[in-house]
Amino acid sequence: MKNLLALIGIIFCMNSFCFAQNTYTYSKPKFIEDGWQTNDLKSHNLDSTLVHKLFTQLYSNENKIQSVLFVKDKQIIIEEYLNGQTIDQKHDLRSTTKSIRSILLGIAIDKGFIDDVNDPISKYLKSPVPTKNIDLRKDKITIKHLLTMSSGLDCNDWNKHSKGQEDKVYKKKNWLQYTLNLPMVNEPGTVSNYCSMGAILIAEIINQASGMAIDKFAEQFLFTPLNISNTSWGHTSKKDIIPSAKRLYMTSRDMAKIGQLLLNKGEWHDNQIVSEKWIIESTTPKTKITGIDYGYFWWNIPFKVNEMTYISKTATGNGGQYIFVFPELDIVAVFTGSAYNSQDDKLPFKIITDILLPTFTREK
Repeated sequence: MKNLLALIGIIFCMNSFCFAQNTYTYSKPKFIEDGWQTNDLKSHNLDSTLVHKLFTQLYSNENKIQSVLFVKDKQIIIEEYLNGQTIDQKHDLRSTTKSIRSILLGIAIDKGFIDDVNDPISKYLKSPVPTKNIDLRKDKITIKHLLTMSSGLDCNDWNKHSKGQEDKVYKKKNWLQYTLNLPMVNEPGTVSNYCSMGAILIAEIINQASGMAIDKFAEQFLFTPLNISNTSWGHTSKKDIIPSAKRLYMTSRDMAKIGQLLLNKGEWHDNQIVSEKWIIESTTPKTKITGIDYGYFWWNIPFKVNEMTYISKTATGNGGQYIFVFPELDIVAVFTGSAYNSQDDKLPFKIITDILLPTFTREK
């Protein structure tokens, strides 16, 4: 918390015209033939004072932000890499991978591998099957319940007493079997608790339904159409784990493509990669987790600026990995960071609220 207050102090310092020794010089993002168009910040005829102050402070003060990328009207106009990071650096997306799994599930439905989110998971997940804590309620768990984190299983990453808390599962030999063997604590669909194992089950369902490991499925149906090639899948666990349990590593520019795909309702360069219907359905609130609207692995987070409230369709990951999508403003913002298991990873929310949105929602 001490570090978080120090970082927030950077924002307050900007608002009070406190200058660091080294003044930031803006540069137009590079055009590198990766599918992105770039443009100069000046082209938007806005007051960029706060943006310059932001990066002056970030480059002059200790922080754990690794990159900031801002897309407006389908063009990258801000792209900065900090703390030794580079444009081709892959980042461990952590739970941001969940939101990409949601897109992959939509593609699996579009392609006919999966019929409906209301199908029971047992229709596709043939192995393993529950062998402990047998409960008829487990037969009622649907794909939608996993997507909305309302399976009813004793799986809550934010409760250290939960048997399905992710750090406990990581110590087990077979994560899938252990998860399916968890006791039921709620009727499916009634209570949503943040459960990473549900996202792993979703990846395994795609695997078994399509006959393709999740990394191969993603490469063929999502990444290749988006001209994304610099990716890998891994995990901080030293155990030998199945592909469905691995997390994505990708660049900031490619993260922004995921955000732009969402903004374009599933389309990229006139290619409908995932159906508009799925994008709308998956990002529309279905439940609440800790009081915040939640869809299918996508958060709906409100930002209030100048008496106006803007809703961001948001992917979040431990350490400060974020994709913010503001459909109303035609904006995508990407952050990556190294503030793992720390409140310091919330600094991008302050930057969005106090710097970026005010800059792009007021006339010069």
